[in-house]
Amino acid sequence: MRQKTNQNGSKNVSGRAGSSKNNGKAQESPLEKFFVDQLKDIYYAEQQLLKAIPKMREAATTEELEDAFENHLQQTERHVKRLEKVFKMIQQEPEGEKCEAMDGLVREAQTIISETEEDTMTRDAALIIAAQKVEHYEIATYGGLVQLALTMGLDRAADILEKTLVEEEDTDQQLTFIAEGYINVEAENEGGYSWEKQQQTEQNVNA
Repeated sequence: MRQKTNQNGSKNVSGRAGSSKNNGKAQESPLEKFFVDQLKDIYYAEQQLLKAIPKMREAATTEELEDAFENHLQQTERHVKRLEKVFKMIQQEPEGEKCEAMDGLVREAQTIISETEEDTMTRDAALIIAAQKVEHYEIATYGGLVQLALTMGLDRAADILEKTLVEEEDTDQQLTFIAEGYINVEAENEGGYSWEKQQQTEQNVNA
């Protein structure tokens, strides 16, 4: 850490230690405020998922995807409880703060359901993409929260948040496995492509 020399030749440590007080009062940590704000953001997001996942599960065509959504719903319930533990550790009341990103992702999932045909593999393929967008947002958020917790010396909170991070990553991998296993392939057989029709038209003209 850099030190600076006063006029009398003594040294003061510059940085956090030197700026922790303002007129005798402890200065609020901007990093702590950001950490709490992000906790509130993901707490709200998880609660929105508790409402959205059952609708996605109901819309799924295959039992495999339906089961994946059911597992994710149970995980989300655990994630909410873990966040409440973290809030308690930092002496904060569990509170959600509106998350525009998650609201947008949930709306996108609802649009997918309304715009895809029921009982098709195309709907399942689209639902998987919608779910993975949610997972990637959560992975980014929890990954960042883990690192911030470690930075601030909240090791126990970091451990709790990391458990959720690992589960989010596992869910993302599971969804990829389901999609690549057979859903995308079967969705591919549900109709021809516009560019293929164009190529066929051009071939007929040139014949």
